[in-house]
Amino acid sequence: MGRRQRLISTSILRAIFRSNPSAQDARIGLLAHILAFFSIFHLTLSRYRKELFKKLRNEIWHIEEEEYIESFRSPSKSKRTDLVAVGDLGYSGSTFFTTPDSKYLLKSLPRKFEQDFFRDRLLAPYAEHMEYSSTSLLVRITDLLYAPSSSIGTILGTTPSHHIVMEDILYGKSRCTKAKQKEWETYDLKPIDYFYPERDIAGGRLAPESVKERLIDKFPDRIRVSVDEKEELVAQLSRDTRILQDANAVDYSLFLVRYPASMTSETDGKVPVPPGTPSPWRTGVLSRDKKWIYRAILLDFFWAKDAFQAKAMTGLINSWNFLSWGKSNGPMSITTTSDEYRTRFLKMVESIVEVPDSSGRPSGEDRNLLVESSEEV
Repeated sequence: MGRRQRLISTSILRAIFRSNPSAQDARIGLLAHILAFFSIFHLTLSRYRKELFKKLRNEIWHIEEEEYIESFRSPSKSKRTDLVAVGDLGYSGSTFFTTPDSKYLLKSLPRKFEQDFFRDRLLAPYAEHMEYSSTSLLVRITDLLYAPSSSIGTILGTTPSHHIVMEDILYGKSRCTKAKQKEWETYDLKPIDYFYPERDIAGGRLAPESVKERLIDKFPDRIRVSVDEKEELVAQLSRDTRILQDANAVDYSLFLVRYPASMTSETDGKVPVPPGTPSPWRTGVLSRDKKWIYRAILLDFFWAKDAFQAKAMTGLINSWNFLSWGKSNGPMSITTTSDEYRTRFLKMVESIVEVPDSSGRPSGEDRNLLVESSEEV
């Protein structure tokens, strides 16, 4: 871990472990504020709406508080406690860590419009929805950390001022051998019929190839489950995306994980499941052919359709289409309407889930999809 990542990790851990940050923050003097302002990487972070997130953890998701805090400690008392850096996983430039026990994933929110949207517009309906929908597939966000005061690091963008802590749907993978870890597959799925300027404009020079390759995933197979399991998945995603549509959110994705059903961990012969109240698509759904275990959650719902950046990108794409001599590249996921994005998103989910008809064969629509897939190959 580099110096920057280590200092960010230290800032996060201090915020998590402080028992009464509000009282401590009140004692910060003028000199401390001045020193904090000149910080480049090391920030003093606080937990935003601490009691709200504690209620979500303890009362809604039934995550024991002591167990949650212990997830941030090193399992070995002889070793320094540090988060585990997993690098830059996205186009936004977010920094990612996992807790030492791999139960939780931490993601920075470097862009101010994402911070403002989640904190000021989505958090309240998100918390209410989670309270009344125990099987919701919106990723469980267990903490929001933020820097109460500005610093040179946040102004220059060298250090993110906001971080979210969320469940890690890949929990259990690290318990497997390195050879078996390679058998886990992940897909970040969005409707693929949109135009992505990060990938296409200016010959694709707006982002490195390593990032563009991750920009759009395509699931090369079908999720083979029962009719009831498909109906449950689509119905739950329909309820979850309704609150995102109401908040005018777009560009979210379905994060799909699958691993061989025959896989066992080296400890107790069973791949452990993510913490908190269990739900089928979190703990794992067995495929009809008993070859795979599927997990799925909704991620990245921080882009508002009416954000300034979305409006700016609309102008960019219009200019690009004009300079392309009228050739239209289609709508962008980040500038389309929230209801259209939701419709296309749910249609995408329907298209990748295969269920049998009364004869036990794939249903008519799914048979057509399989034929089209084979023809493409």
